Amino acid sequence: MSFEPLASDFLGFETLLTDREKQSIMEIRAFVDERVRPIADDYWERGEFPHEIIEPLMATDVGRFAWSETTPFENTAVFRGLVSMELSRVDASVSTFVGVQEGLTMGSIAVCGSDEQRAEWLPKLASGEVIGAFGLTEPLSGSDSAQGLRTTARRDGDSWVLDGAKRWIGNATFSDITIIWAKDIEDSQVKGFIVPTTTPGYSATPIQRKISLRAVQNADIVLENVVVPESHRLQNANSFRDTAKVLRLTRAGVAWSSVGVAIGAYEAALSYAKERVQFGKPIASHQLIQDLLSKCLGNITASMAMCVRVSQMHDEGTQRDEHSSLAKAYCTARMRETVAWAREAMGGNGIVLDYGAARFFADAEALYSYEGTREMNALIVGRAITGSAAFV
Repeated sequence: MSFEPLASDFLGFETLLTDREKQSIMEIRAFVDERVRPIADDYWERGEFPHEIIEPLMATDVGRFAWSETTPFENTAVFRGLVSMELSRVDASVSTFVGVQEGLTMGSIAVCGSDEQRAEWLPKLASGEVIGAFGLTEPLSGSDSAQGLRTTARRDGDSWVLDGAKRWIGNATFSDITIIWAKDIEDSQVKGFIVPTTTPGYSATPIQRKISLRAVQNADIVLENVVVPESHRLQNANSFRDTAKVLRLTRAGVAWSSVGVAIGAYEAALSYAKERVQFGKPIASHQLIQDLLSKCLGNITASMAMCVRVSQMHDEGTQRDEHSSLAKAYCTARMRETVAWAREAMGGNGIVLDYGAARFFADAEALYSYEGTREMNALIVGRAITGSAAFV
């Protein structure tokens, strides 16, 4: 399969990939175009997830080159970002599933787990044999998770007892394990636990009536005297600083996903503009439509450039929290503009699923908020550039 960069990659960032990575990108692109695109609108409208794609998707290089037992990754951060982008330009819900599975669940075990935990769980998660979820956000704790967690962990001999609640947990209605972050009542430090979802006292209820990422199965989780052994405590998660190490990795991934959502809406609008005839000619030849499309492409290109550099810094070992936070805040804001302009270019048809932009327009709202709101990420950047924290 020959490599063909996306036309919407206006400055050719995909050419930075190695030959093997280029081939992987083409295989993943073909998979989502052939297997995901035809069903995405239907599953989104029904609010269901296409479980049948999980194993074949993870059998591609989406799962094959994820976290391994001995090394963090077997590919570059730029490649991993472009994978998120490719998935999101077709379906942000599928990209979110992968982000939870690989970035948050596998990332938690890879970064904070012991060698034994990595060996036990990472291969199963990479293949899709085990589905994971990540339980940090709570009904009364979101942006203040570093200090405001109410879920507790109590040591009881060789076990831990977890009590509390989580909200907005992706994959949680069908996950086999969930990483639960809880505050140790003894030292008030946040610790992580691998919780099998069949454990007595654990329950997950789907969140209904969403207007964004409808195919993602978010859930409310309740933990009532959930007992897990010490062997299920993430052995290298001793405070929220360790939780933040995982979030640092995934926050830049959300920035990449937002670029994909913007591209999906832009590509739909461009295709529509070339076919839609008004005043005797395709609207693509109208000045105001060309202005909208040019602004879309400008946002996409600037955001992609930022994502590429932040990913390169990760590979170089120089990326800091403020770098990924700036990327997440900036790229999701530009995404929000872009999907609105793309919908505008399609007129009334832009709000109908059949024309391609509406799903991206709606899904953008979730990406704009999760993995840290724009405001919280702005404050992380603000602290870095001023030396003063302004969180409260």
